[in-house]
Order: sequence, then C-alpha cells, then structure tokens
Amino acid sequence: MSVRELIFDTETTGFDPMSGDRLIEIGLVEMVDKVLTGKHYHQYVNPERDVPESAVRVHGITTDFLRDKPVFADVADEFLEFVGTDSVLVAHNAEFDMRFINWELENAVKPIIHVKRFVDTLAIARNKFPGAANSLDALCKRFGVSNGHRTLHGALLDAEILADVYIELLGGRQAGLDLAVDSGTGHIVREKKKREPRSFTVSEAELEAHKAFVGKLGDAIWNA
Repeated sequence: MSVRELIFDTETTGFDPMSGDRLIEIGLVEMVDKVLTGKHYHQYVNPERDVPESAVRVHGITTDFLRDKPVFADVADEFLEFVGTDSVLVAHNAEFDMRFINWELENAVKPIIHVKRFVDTLAIARNKFPGAANSLDALCKRFGVSNGHRTLHGALLDAEILADVYIELLGGRQAGLDLAVDSGTGHIVREKKKREPRSFTVSEAELEAHKAFVGKLGDAIWNA
C-alpha cells in the first residue's frame, strides 16, 4: 500500500496563535513512497493584521504584500482537499506548524488535523544526532543538501529542502531498506525487505566439473 506524505512548512506573523499571531504562508510538496511526485500546494494568506518587522526580517513577507491575498477561511476547503484524510504531514518542529494550522482550521469552523498524522523531523534529528545542531540549515550542511538559494525563509522552498533532508534522516535512498516513521513519536522504523528465494539450475557438466575438482583436493578437512 502506497504511503502519501506531505512535506510542509509555514510562515507566520509570530510564535503563538493564542497571542494573536497568524498564518501567512503555507507550502506542501507531495511524496509517495519516499519519491517526490511534483505535486504541491502553496498559498499566501491575509492575516488580517500587520506583520511585525521582526517577522519580515525572517521571511520577507510584508503587510502590503498580503493585503490582497485571501483569508484562510476562503482557502480552507482547497487546503483540506489537497491534504486529504490519510496523508502523513511532515514538518521540522511540527508542533509549531501544527498549532497554527489547526488554530486556523478551528477558527474557520473546519475539522482540525489529528496530531498523530504529523511527523516531526526535528525530533528525528535530535534522536539521531543528540546534542548536535539540528536546524534545517545545519542538517542541510550535514547531509550536503543544497540550500544556497535560501536567503530568506519561504514555506514552499523550505518544504522542498526539507523533503531532501527527510530522506537523508531516514537513511538515504538505500536499496532493499524499507523506511517508515512512527507518526506518533517521530521515531524511525527500519525493516529489511525479505528477498524472494532464488533457484539456480546447475547443469550436468558443471556437476561433473565440480566432482572432478573435489577429487583433486585429496585429504580435505571436510572429508576427515
């Protein structure tokens, strides 16, 4: 059965939706069985409030730029249609993004996304590299993932970069290795795929050649 994962990122006006901060950008890229499909969802959102200068310095998204963008309630249905009901949502520091998305969904009187559908790559990285720097930039450097074009944060760009980092966190694209993540804990599950038994037919000539070779060995230890 194919596993559909949506690697995503958000940009916001601040750190806490309960304090009045709002979602202003969301980007998701689709991955099926650990392969990017080319499908994505990207949307800027009018937060109906000013974007603080401190936030603009991070992502470059200004109040004026967002003034003519739709409010989240107007795009909630298309967002939920893209997300679907059984996809896994993967983000770096997923709790942060999850709180904003579910606050916006609840505010728009839409069903929220269950916490068990989220996978946190930050938790995976901390488990794999305890005590090391595990920001997205640090992981790009560690795995050799190109992010030179990333001068400011951007939801879709960061989601695309995170997709490459996510694969590396799971061990890379290793043949014969089935990679999965427990969406409840962010822990990596590795399971070696069983190979089908293979049958090799030996010809009569090969049997005779082998018999003749063994006969030349004399007092071999297995004949003792």
